[in-house]
Amino acid sequence: MSFGCTRAVALEGLTGAPVEVECHIGDGLPAFTVGGLPDTALRQSAERVRSSLVVLKQSVNQRRVMINLSPAAIAKHGTSYDVAIAIAVLACLRTIPQDACRGVTHLGELALDGRIRPVRGILPAVMAAAAHGFRHVVVPTANVGEARLVDGVRVSAYETLQDLFDAYTSLARGASLPQAPPVEASSPGQRRCVDLADVAGQHEARVALEVAAAGGHHLMMSGPPGSGKTMLAERLVTVLPRLSDAAALESLAVRSLLGAVDTKEGLDKTPPFVAPHHTATMAALVGGGSGQVLPGSISQAHRGVLFLDEAPEFATSVLQSLRQPLESGRVVIARARRSVTYPARFQLVLAANPCPCGMGFGKGLACRCRATERMAYGARLHGPLLDRVDIRIEVPPLTRSGLTGEVGESSAEVADRVAQARAVQAERWGPSGWQLNSQVPGSVLRRSPWRLPPEETADLDRALDRGRITLRGYDRTLRTAWTVADLRGKTTPGRAELALGLMYRAAEGVQR
Repeated sequence: MSFGCTRAVALEGLTGAPVEVECHIGDGLPAFTVGGLPDTALRQSAERVRSSLVVLKQSVNQRRVMINLSPAAIAKHGTSYDVAIAIAVLACLRTIPQDACRGVTHLGELALDGRIRPVRGILPAVMAAAAHGFRHVVVPTANVGEARLVDGVRVSAYETLQDLFDAYTSLARGASLPQAPPVEASSPGQRRCVDLADVAGQHEARVALEVAAAGGHHLMMSGPPGSGKTMLAERLVTVLPRLSDAAALESLAVRSLLGAVDTKEGLDKTPPFVAPHHTATMAALVGGGSGQVLPGSISQAHRGVLFLDEAPEFATSVLQSLRQPLESGRVVIARARRSVTYPARFQLVLAANPCPCGMGFGKGLACRCRATERMAYGARLHGPLLDRVDIRIEVPPLTRSGLTGEVGESSAEVADRVAQARAVQAERWGPSGWQLNSQVPGSVLRRSPWRLPPEETADLDRALDRGRITLRGYDRTLRTAWTVADLRGKTTPGRAELALGLMYRAAEGVQR
């Protein structure tokens, strides 16, 4: 009887659990069995591992091999266990030192010829290994840049199982695998950088965009086709502050689960910008899947911007699914036997035409829509979802004067003011655990010492009494007014700032 053991990581969402990969080779009919709640792809690893071992001249085709993935009660998904299973078998055969591989976490998929292929989810897997005290990981060479983003972890990378086998067999007693060399940074690509100065005219919309960026407020823009709504939304991330290392890693970990990570230029600290098509399903937007539960667009936009162009064209159920993540900053995807939680703290930007044909602006003389069509179109965005949007503006069609006028401020100039306003907010709310005005509960703003004088809030109080806004709208108007005051250098908002916040709140947007 012989026994071998090494380590892997079981991912459930962004949460990872350490897994002991145990191998036992005994007497009996030839077999290669994988236990511990593997999915279909993992059960098929037996054939990939067996073929790869033949390349090493370490065949187990005539042996009875039992692999156990412990703890066996946790479901295991994917092909990232292949390398760990192969190493456990080699340790069981005593062809590599057991003490050298027992505490090492191995990640990677095997080809039939022994090549180690990259896998998705390397970053959260390495982060999970480090969180549980395991400081040495072996990854595919193609994933080494991603793995090296985690501090305090020794990363070894190999192209083939033969290379890894040779490295283990050549180790002196008590030694460990060499660390992978640093990844050479590639030269910046020729990708064109967008700038807020590209937007012609639209002064009011630019101001609203700046307020939204400074306070982290959700934004809705309504206007005819070609008025610049998409251009404005795309440039929101250019005026947002760059992410901290921790926030950038958290955002990148979500994309790692989908295999959409490029680390050739190091850790990308630019806030993500995600713009799903209006035909996206609820699973595509929120997340889901029949086997492994994958993150959707709202989690991919974590710490960044989620832009829904042609928002009324999205299915009503898809739009309403945004309500809970907007409030909690996370999304919980429930299944029969488990639930998976993904982060989803994003800034929502909606864009819509004034009516189905898009020509219902101004006097609407060119509009061909029936009244019932307009009402049905507008009703898709009204109600609980729109009540959570702080700033609603109309983006008019561009005129010749706007086209020939002075060029607007650049993203860098606006970003400086946004950073200063955010610094003021962090100093004000930091001791209470908040960073932005949009995160402050309304109950705090309505009580001492932050409650504003009645003479300042008279217009806002009157709007609440007359039913023009809800209590949620009241609180969100207060938050917007505080952000406007921060941008203007005032210590507290006055009647003018509250009036601007109420104006943003009262804009009709889509015509009904």
